[in-house]
Amino acid sequence: MATEEKYIRPTWDEYFLEVMHALAKRATCGRGRTACVIVKDNQIVVSGYVGSPPGLPHCDDVGHLMKKMINDDGTVSDHCVRTIHAEQNAICQAAKRGVSIDGATVYCKLAPCRTCAMLLIACGIKRVVAEYKYHSGGEAEEMMLKAGIQIDYIHDEVLSYK
Repeated sequence: MATEEKYIRPTWDEYFLEVMHALAKRATCGRGRTACVIVKDNQIVVSGYVGSPPGLPHCDDVGHLMKKMINDDGTVSDHCVRTIHAEQNAICQAAKRGVSIDGATVYCKLAPCRTCAMLLIACGIKRVVAEYKYHSGGEAEEMMLKAGIQIDYIHDEVLSYK
């Protein structure tokens, strides 16, 4: 008789990152397809994914709206500005529903950009769990650390777009 291996439940971080991956499938910009889950006391309170503001066209339907961006290291890259970032969408959902995210943890595919980092600081986020670093995230990471936000990376590498 074969012995069954004991089932090992995912950690809370693994679980919420899996949920984030499922949400990312709703994203409407093929360059990132990212999402974010905001959690308090091991309960999902809000989520968001990359997408255009309600009523406006999506990248998947009309193409990207590219702008040149100067990165922290001085390099220039193309950045799609048609969509709202996943963190921004999640914060908007919290505001629309009157849900406090003060003291919460954010689970995301990419570390927050500078703008998202400032918003997360202002909202009282205490921890960010990111799968990958962001290509221009040095300043954002520095701000979050100064503000007392714990940042945990699953992979210590920068995720690049096509």
